Amino acid sequence: MFMKKILFFTVVMGLSAISFAQTTSYKKMPSLGINFFLQDFKTPSLINSSSLSNALNGGWAKVSEMNAGLSIQYMNGITDHVDFTTSLGASGLSYPFRATSGISSPSNSKLLLEWDAGVNIKLLTDKYFLVPYLNTGLGASMYGATYFAAFIPIGAGLQMNLGEGAFIHTQMNYRSQVSPLSTNHINYSIGFSIPVKENKPPVIVAPPPPPPPAPLDTDGDGIIDTNDKCPTVPGIAKYQGCPVPDTDGDGINDDNDKCPNVKGIAKYEGCPIPDTDKDGINDEEDKCPTVPGLARYQGCPIPDTDGDGVNDEEDKCPHVKGTAALFGCPSLNFKAADINFDNSSSELTKVAKTELDKGVKVLTENPELKLYVDGHTSSTGSVKLNDKLSLDRANIVKTYLVKKGIAPNRLTATGYGSSKPIADNKTKEGQKLNRRVEFKVQEN
Repeated sequence: MFMKKILFFTVVMGLSAISFAQTTSYKKMPSLGINFFLQDFKTPSLINSSSLSNALNGGWAKVSEMNAGLSIQYMNGITDHVDFTTSLGASGLSYPFRATSGISSPSNSKLLLEWDAGVNIKLLTDKYFLVPYLNTGLGASMYGATYFAAFIPIGAGLQMNLGEGAFIHTQMNYRSQVSPLSTNHINYSIGFSIPVKENKPPVIVAPPPPPPPAPLDTDGDGIIDTNDKCPTVPGIAKYQGCPVPDTDGDGINDDNDKCPNVKGIAKYEGCPIPDTDKDGINDEEDKCPTVPGLARYQGCPIPDTDGDGVNDEEDKCPHVKGTAALFGCPSLNFKAADINFDNSSSELTKVAKTELDKGVKVLTENPELKLYVDGHTSSTGSVKLNDKLSLDRANIVKTYLVKKGIAPNRLTATGYGSSKPIADNKTKEGQKLNRRVEFKVQEN
């Protein structure tokens, strides 16, 4: 009931103070202050347990029964009669928790932080030396970094004006419990505040006399219409008020265009993308910008993988060095004609082995080279016999080369029988020539 009366009185006095607002502004400047305070938990406890009269008749707490602390405060005028205020105070004490909280008061002192924000409702403006005021707001506390509580501060104070925006404040503030861990207590404080910035009166500068009317400049380019050849388009004096021309229409004006008569791009200062090797493929798309090439090879020449001077498109052996006469394939450097056989035989002659040894050397020196080994016969004997015999001859040659260290997958043996004669089968000499093995390079 006691707290309700105080709150009602505060509101009434605040409304009364606002009604006395004057036209001259005395709104408080943003200010910082420091306060010394005493916390009184005994007196509110006595009032709540008995009555206010008992507290007034000798029961009021002595200074020695109170807890001291310091606070910092910020104030800023809302109106001439109302100041916003917020403060943060710190004190050390054994907090007297209410019995209903279920928490016992600690045996030793701990830090109590209290923050509040509210308004000071002044009965006079800051023009006067002594100004009484009422205070109310909301507050929160933290005790021992563990217990949090809320309270409502209601009180009154007296402000003394020291001049230049500095004040001394004395205040008595009743902090009414709100949350379960809060306890009613009274805060007595005295402090000093000064403005955080100087309140300088505004400098009034007399307006200059109006300038004479300016000549008409329709396009606003700083060149008056009488001297502007393009009065409706912003330009520059160099071109008599017209924009910088772009002769080739590439979006880069002639002053910045190194090729003003040929369309280009900004990257090349208005010039086209260069084609250094003049092969029709610009340097940005040309992987060989200094050597003429073809579009299908991204501006590079036709490759010559094996470096034999025959480009890959004309080289039937692109991975093995050869000669132009053999379309890029290497010369086998042995007499294939000497690799022949006796009539109805698939046995290699001594001469044939000598020539095959030369072939081994060629194949060893060219590990990418692969060969077709084609076996042939004369027309004597049956077709079936000749087909088998020709394949046997091809395989005996392949077997010989494999034994000499040539990988089997580099040799393909095929028998053609008597179907591909190179001489007349009617003569013994012709038949001897037809009993042969031929070699062809495999195209990769």
